[in-house]
Amino acid sequence: MKNVKRFLVILFTSLFLVNCKSEKKMQNFKAITDAYFNDKNALNPLDATQNGQSEYNDKLVFEMTDSYRKKQAAFYDTYENQLANIDTTSLSSEEKNSYDIIKWEIAVGKDLLQYDTNLMPIHQFWGTNLTLGQFAGGTSAQPFKTEKDYKNFLKRMDLFSVWMDSAMVYMKKGINKGVVLPKALTIKIIPQFESMVTPNVEDNLFYSSIKLLPKEFTEAQKNNIKKEYTAVIKEKLEPQFKKMAAFLKNEYLPASRATSGIGSLPNGAALYSVYVKQWTTTDKTADEIHQLGLNEVARIKAEMEKVKEQVGFKGTINEFFEHVRTKPELMSFKKPEEVIANFERIYQTIKPNVDKLFSLQPKSPFEIKRTEAFREKTASAEYNQGSADGKRPGVFYVPIPDVAAYNCYGDEDLFLHEAIPGHHFQISLQQENKELPDFRKYNWFGAYGEGWALYTESLGKELGLYKDPYQYFGMLGNEMHRAVRLVVDTGMHSKGWTREQAIKFSLDNEAESEASIIAEIERYMAIPGQALSYKMGQLKILELRKKAQDKMKDKFDIKVFHQKVLESGVLPLALLEKNINYWINTSN
Repeated sequence: MKNVKRFLVILFTSLFLVNCKSEKKMQNFKAITDAYFNDKNALNPLDATQNGQSEYNDKLVFEMTDSYRKKQAAFYDTYENQLANIDTTSLSSEEKNSYDIIKWEIAVGKDLLQYDTNLMPIHQFWGTNLTLGQFAGGTSAQPFKTEKDYKNFLKRMDLFSVWMDSAMVYMKKGINKGVVLPKALTIKIIPQFESMVTPNVEDNLFYSSIKLLPKEFTEAQKNNIKKEYTAVIKEKLEPQFKKMAAFLKNEYLPASRATSGIGSLPNGAALYSVYVKQWTTTDKTADEIHQLGLNEVARIKAEMEKVKEQVGFKGTINEFFEHVRTKPELMSFKKPEEVIANFERIYQTIKPNVDKLFSLQPKSPFEIKRTEAFREKTASAEYNQGSADGKRPGVFYVPIPDVAAYNCYGDEDLFLHEAIPGHHFQISLQQENKELPDFRKYNWFGAYGEGWALYTESLGKELGLYKDPYQYFGMLGNEMHRAVRLVVDTGMHSKGWTREQAIKFSLDNEAESEASIIAEIERYMAIPGQALSYKMGQLKILELRKKAQDKMKDKFDIKVFHQKVLESGVLPLALLEKNINYWINTSN
């Protein structure tokens, strides 16, 4: 009996110690994910503000500097070493996802640090200078509710004046190394800085928040803040904007390159392969993606021919593109407010049908707004996420630089992608998910996030849209747009295509206006590989849906499928596939 008791004591003690060890491992891993999120925010304070992490609202990093890149390298080394000490067998399935995500991000981050990407710190599409301009408007992510809020942005403005000096220093290094922007992009940047200088300080973009001073502020507080903002704008920011504009005109533009793709830069081909991996989260080559794009362009064009026949148009498909681009009935808006109202109508149309496809829906509020004037001419329609606490709504921004030229043929499709059930659903659900560590609530993988948004465009008929053949053509047009991206992005960056070749290919296969296509091609020139993410992700989600339907047959539930795709937030596509395969295999 003693031996039995002794055996049981040893057994239970061993089990207790194993459980304690396992719990300690999980606690250690939670500590790693918490620290990883905090350190990521410290390295990317503008992203932190966008995500509602208010403790970083006065910070600005000089991301192009050698010292910053050393901090990045140390960050990757630290977490690579910490992951190596984790026993993955003790982690839950969601923790294993987190482990794999961190490991993936470290690998890609280390790869990118091998290249001189910091020598081109400014372009026309996104970046520190444009994000701060958005924040300065007073209605974006940077809060302006308390005196401390105003002081925080004042510090950022001060730092931004120095940031521009650092940007010029590293752009000059880029000139010496031949790592410079294409001339077409430099030309677009110059007016962005010139427009930041105004005769009256009250008209300056960075003065915008002063017009929104809270009523509860005392007169002394208001006067002090006005005085401080005026001083920084006039004495620090505007002189730097002038200096940057002069530098871009006189030094950088003459040194800018004639080529369009980064493949022409030193080590450009190798760098593009890293960007392809980063944005698609796959190991597919540029050549494979280029051919996939050509195949998709041919498939979608055949569908477009059917719509052309349906509406009775007798000309060629390219003539039909021009017909759609210029059809007066599709360009009937007189005021920008009418464009916004049309999107509100689309929203009301789909509302009753969303429940049929989605059991998992976000609580976060949502708004539709016109894009701010300072960036409207070069901006695309986009979604800006709200805060996780719901205090700041998600916003669907619509650029309307010329309402008379605004064509609405793709608006139903555009709403599904940028708003509901596209980006607003996916990003809000991710932020609201209490099962995810913070770093994943605010994470982003373009292939998943943009792939999901493009996938939702195919749900239009089920949501009560696309009854007008021109709106359905808009869906095909937007899918074609993403297929064309596979061809022109790889064409410019890996096959030596010129900007003009890419524009012509787009015009031959899309119904978008020439001005819109030029802006898009220049966007791909600025952020190589990003344009690949949409179609690659969409095709993977469609593939997984078909696989689930084929294998599960009558047991397949579209609402559950959407829940399974959305419930873990953004993932590299291989991880998403692994999760869906597990659901399929355990549901039979």
